Amino acid sequence: MKRLFLSLLTAGILLSAQAQTQTQPQEQAPEQPASAHLTFKGVPIDGTLNEYVAKMKSAGFSYLGTQDGTAVLQGDFAGFKGCLIGVSTLKAHNVVHTIGVIFPACDDWSSLAQGYELLKSMLTRKYGEPSACVEEFQGYTQPRSDNDKLHALQMDRCTYCTVFEILKGDIQLSLDHRDVTTCFVKLQYWDRINTEAVQEQAMEDL
Repeated sequence: MKRLFLSLLTAGILLSAQAQTQTQPQEQAPEQPASAHLTFKGVPIDGTLNEYVAKMKSAGFSYLGTQDGTAVLQGDFAGFKGCLIGVSTLKAHNVVHTIGVIFPACDDWSSLAQGYELLKSMLTRKYGEPSACVEEFQGYTQPRSDNDKLHALQMDRCTYCTVFEILKGDIQLSLDHRDVTTCFVKLQYWDRINTEAVQEQAMEDL
C-alpha cells in the first residue's frame, strides 16, 4: 500500500510540475524581495534533492524513499497528522522546485470539504485573496447529498481548486483522489525561480 501510494504521489507531482505554466505575479506582492525562494516549513525551496531531504528530516519528517526524481516523506503539517510530502526535481536539473502535500484520506465529503476550507482560509490569511478559485460539479444534475458529492469527485466530475500567485511562486490547493475509494486534499508549491530555470532548460531542447 505504501509503495503504491508513493508511486501515486510521485506521478501526481511530476504531472502537475510538467503542466505548470509561467504566470505573472500579482501587483500586491509580499514584502520579501522578489529574488527570494518560496518556502515550505520555513525552508526555501532550493538546493539539491538530497540537501532538501536532509532539511526536511531535521524538521521532523520521516523519509520513505525516492522515485523518478521525487523524494517522499511523512509527517505532521499545518495541524494534520501523517501527511505525505513529495519533494520534486527533474532528472536533468537536480534542483528542488516543487513540493506536494497529500493530506490524510477522508471517506466522507464533510470531512474532506472541512479540511479543504480550513486550509483555504489559512492560506488566504497568509497570502491574500486567491488569484483563481474553481469549486464546481460537472454533469447534467448537481449532487443532492454529501455521498453524491464524494462520488462525483471519485468519478472526476468535481473540480475544487484554489490558486495563490505570489512573487515567490504559485501555491495550489485542490481535492483529488487515488482511485474510486480514496479521496484527499492536496497542496502544491512551485518555487518561481527554480521552476522557470527548469522551463528554460527544457526550452533549449525545442
